[in-house]
Amino acid sequence: MPNMTKTTGKMTLTFNSDIYSQLLSQHQPRIIKTEEENEKFLETVEELLSRSHLTPEEDALLELLVKLIEDFEDKHYQLNSSTPYSRLLHLMEARGLEQADLVEILGSSEIVTKIMNSELKITKKQAEALGKFFHVEPSLFILE
Repeated sequence: MPNMTKTTGKMTLTFNSDIYSQLLSQHQPRIIKTEEENEKFLETVEELLSRSHLTPEEDALLELLVKLIEDFEDKHYQLNSSTPYSRLLHLMEARGLEQADLVEILGSSEIVTKIMNSELKITKKQAEALGKFFHVEPSLFILE
């Protein structure tokens, strides 16, 4: 059964297991054990994030790689310096985005400015919108 269908609000996306298998074969995601492996997967994530549209298979690969990177970094970087704000900044840098690019997602330029200046926390609704926009888990933008 190579194809599965996922229905979203606007269109039906078909997930092709054969294409996903090719992506997995090409990138060979696995538990990250070294800094070099982490850097390699970070480069792949940044390349995927730079695209304006991802296929369902690329989206699944991106989600898997982000999880593997998070697990590695949680284990090896005990500084816990990653915050919702720093994650947002990193994702913006990876895509070459400016604050103005987030106005439509977050509501207004005033809200974007306050969030970027750490004067305002990202709400659950905003986190969900950011997660959808960046193809990552919304929980990345919520302070636990």
